[in-house]
Amino acid sequence: MLTRPQDFAAIQERGASRSHPLLIVRVLRTDLETTRFALSTGRRLGGAVVRNRLRRRLREVLRSMAPSLQAGWDVLVIARPALVEADHDALVGAMHRLLGRAGVFGGPSTT
Repeated sequence: MLTRPQDFAAIQERGASRSHPLLIVRVLRTDLETTRFALSTGRRLGGAVVRNRLRRRLREVLRSMAPSLQAGWDVLVIARPALVEADHDALVGAMHRLLGRAGVFGGPSTT
């Protein structure tokens, strides 16, 4: 997981962004041998219980997708308010689509 403020700043400044009604994904190519993730759940999503539940859901989806992801990416996942009411299948579909469009799955990005 990404935790350093410098890593967040680098993704915000130089990373590519892909959006969906449920999520925003920012990605930045790195020279590392792993793909690192960061999650952002702002206060406008709800109280601490709601935000923690969303983080657990996001981590579980990312954990299930991890074997099929390319190495060498920093990924920032930003939750949008619609995610609070979304079901698991919608979350998985949104994440898969965004990471695919960003080029984190398979070959290089085509967008």
